[in-house]
Amino acid sequence: MMKRIKILLAACLFLTSPAFAQNIKVAVSANLQAVIKVLQSDFKNKTGIMIEPIVGSSGNLTNQVKNGAPYDVFLSADMTFPGLLFKEGFSTKEPVVYAQGSLIICSNQNVGFENWERLLLTERVKKIAIANPAIAPYGKAAEEVLKHKGILDNIRSKIVHGESISQINTYITTGVVEVGFTTQALVVDPANKIPLYWKIIDPKQYSPIEQGMMILKHGAANPAAGKFYQYILSPEAKAIFEKYGYKVQ
Repeated sequence: MMKRIKILLAACLFLTSPAFAQNIKVAVSANLQAVIKVLQSDFKNKTGIMIEPIVGSSGNLTNQVKNGAPYDVFLSADMTFPGLLFKEGFSTKEPVVYAQGSLIICSNQNVGFENWERLLLTERVKKIAIANPAIAPYGKAAEEVLKHKGILDNIRSKIVHGESISQINTYITTGVVEVGFTTQALVVDPANKIPLYWKIIDPKQYSPIEQGMMILKHGAANPAAGKFYQYILSPEAKAIFEKYGYKVQ
């Protein structure tokens, strides 16, 4: 009897080992908060595999990985943070670009964005939301744009920082700020029912937001992680990214 129990226990351990896991944890940059829900559903329909998204700023997610968070795949908002993880041995493969982001200026008020740089200098705009540029690539891009326009120092006192783009989106949609810099995905998200006014920022005014993906060491032995990685690079996933305002190759 004891021998049979030991065999059953061994079989259970074997079947629940990483190689047989059918669930994966995916660290997801906050700009993908709406997109990941669509990708998650489509991937499950195609494979039966469930993904658990953990959403945050790319910098914070990177720190969590370094501190031992058991994530299998990382979808960053840039190539810098996954590149650092690769150099420090948290992945055996270099990150790849899966999409390129688009920065917009946005408001829930019809403030007029024809000459938005002049608008930001006026009394009409008292608060401007930007994600923390140290940990959020879209915040870094917004700061680059303001420096390019030569107005960053003039409006610094108006800037309200958020930990991630999802927090910035909340500031914009709830009217906590008059204006914010965010991703185009916000304004094309069907789940957002709040009318928004926005303008695409000229991409020549900031460094390309090349978003990087990698399989982390925790997911290296999990075939499901490899399937998700390949899915993100598939034509079906690329079509979803394009629908939400991202550029793909």
